Amino acid sequence: MSNISCVKIVMVLFSVSLTLVLGLWLPDALNLVAGLCGFTVTQSIVLVYFLFVLICVAMPGLPRGSVKVEGKAVFITGCDSGFGFALAMHLHALGFTVFAGCLLKEKEGTGMRELESIKSNRMKVVQLNVCSEEEVAEAVKCVRKHLQDTETGLWALVNNAGVSIFGEVEFTSLETYKQVADVNLWGTIRVTKAFLPLIRRAKGRVVNIASMFGRMSNSSRSPYCVSKYGVEAFSDCLRYEMHRWGVKVSIIEPGNFIAATGILTHDIVMETADKLWKEAPQIVQEDYGRAYFDRHVSVLKSYCNSGLRDVAVVIKDITDAVTSCYPYTRYNPMDAYWWIRLQIMTHLPAAIADRLYIY
Repeated sequence: MSNISCVKIVMVLFSVSLTLVLGLWLPDALNLVAGLCGFTVTQSIVLVYFLFVLICVAMPGLPRGSVKVEGKAVFITGCDSGFGFALAMHLHALGFTVFAGCLLKEKEGTGMRELESIKSNRMKVVQLNVCSEEEVAEAVKCVRKHLQDTETGLWALVNNAGVSIFGEVEFTSLETYKQVADVNLWGTIRVTKAFLPLIRRAKGRVVNIASMFGRMSNSSRSPYCVSKYGVEAFSDCLRYEMHRWGVKVSIIEPGNFIAATGILTHDIVMETADKLWKEAPQIVQEDYGRAYFDRHVSVLKSYCNSGLRDVAVVIKDITDAVTSCYPYTRYNPMDAYWWIRLQIMTHLPAAIADRLYIY
């Protein structure tokens, strides 16, 4: 009998055993615990859930060790503002050599000016449009040129560059879907493929910034959700393939940080809404009506100052993914509401989750 057949038999036996345990003996076990402790079965379930939250969520993680920072270099995309800018500053302060990819370098963007003002030989600002094959190739050349030793490679790549957009499916053009995916998904793939040989040599890290909307969807966010679901799938496939090389791949799934990053402002909402209405087919305008559309835009405007106002929790998780000896596969920097919603939307049957949060 082949090893594969033995494994299949073991897996089947394990599956059957687990089904029997959960289906037949778990209720009896809960009844036994309830009787011994003087609880009802419902109270026992609540207690088990409370212990799960306490142990797995509330308690700090066990120490997993940290790699030595000295001599290590990190490339970060999207450093003009937001997470990327804050991360570049933080990792530089820790002692990393940071290659900060900025879209607006040639236009002297604010983020670029602040990063260059550090005047450090460990802070290199690199012109980078993740949608441009030429600029990505030039970025790789720049990194190779400034690395202390190309044989030891690049320790970490953080794919942070991204764009966000809103709009219901019938109001959103195919061109918009393509533009968002070109940055969020194809940009991540493009940059990763270009830098992967250097990452492999270092047995380093790839950290991809996805989103909670890469695990659960939301109305009016389909272009963004599609691109971030793609980032999740790409990251999982890459993790499987890179395991044999000693490269660790992590995914960061931030919650709502609109207030902290300024990614959605009243001006952006009004500009986008005007574009959506003008580009919508006439039949869509007639069927939905302007009154519905304006109400929808008003709701979106109310989100402009929502969410967490400090990106520190995101920077902490990315830093852990870069520096921990045993980084997690996924990180969920978000407030309690979105964390609970994410667990419900990804674990409960869709009919129940939809009833709770969508309909």
